[in-house]
Amino acid sequence: MKLQQATKKRMSSLNEKMRSFEEISARIKNSVFKGELKPGDRLPSEAELGRHFNVGRQTIREALRFLELSGFISIQRGRKGGPIIRDTVLDAVNRSLLDAFQLQNITIDEITVARLAIEKSVLPYGVVNMTASDIRGLEKNILEARKKLERGVRASSHNIEFHRLLARASRNTVFIVVVESIMAIAADYLSRANPHLERSKRALDYHEALLEAIKGRDTDKALEILDDHLRGL
Repeated sequence: MKLQQATKKRMSSLNEKMRSFEEISARIKNSVFKGELKPGDRLPSEAELGRHFNVGRQTIREALRFLELSGFISIQRGRKGGPIIRDTVLDAVNRSLLDAFQLQNITIDEITVARLAIEKSVLPYGVVNMTASDIRGLEKNILEARKKLERGVRASSHNIEFHRLLARASRNTVFIVVVESIMAIAADYLSRANPHLERSKRALDYHEALLEAIKGRDTDKALEILDDHLRGL
């Protein structure tokens, strides 16, 4: 009888412990879903999390381990390391699309047609919702790309990022996920195609013209420039 009671007590304690770390991990996830935490944000230290959730550090460690195994966070090592919120949706979508891209031998023509359909649908929302901060981000992107080209270095990564920034300005999560995914495919293609420096220069010229149209809130002009840009890839 005493053995059964002791066993039941240990099982109850174990279940309570499991519920505890699962509850903590669920609450951390919920903070992301509600927008209180964003992908790329660093979580507080184990001690701070323990105080916040009123649990021991061992429970916090188990919750973080659970989140890491599920791909929700990544743990960076070192003095400035710690748990970082991952963009799990984009990571999963991008990996799946890249696998399909490499398996199905998708062509540059297919990428271009898809980009024309998607990016031209998204751009008007970016023009309307573009903030001063978004403009500064695009200007910085162009400036950094120009500096690379002046050193004789291709600016493919900056050119890809420019289109991601345009999508983010739409303030529509679905648009952002779709454009991020297709840009992951474009980036993969460019990394293997090794395009000529002149191609980066042409892309940058289009980006500068596109930004001027956006600053003037001229959606029709911006769409015309984007169409010419993508068809010339």
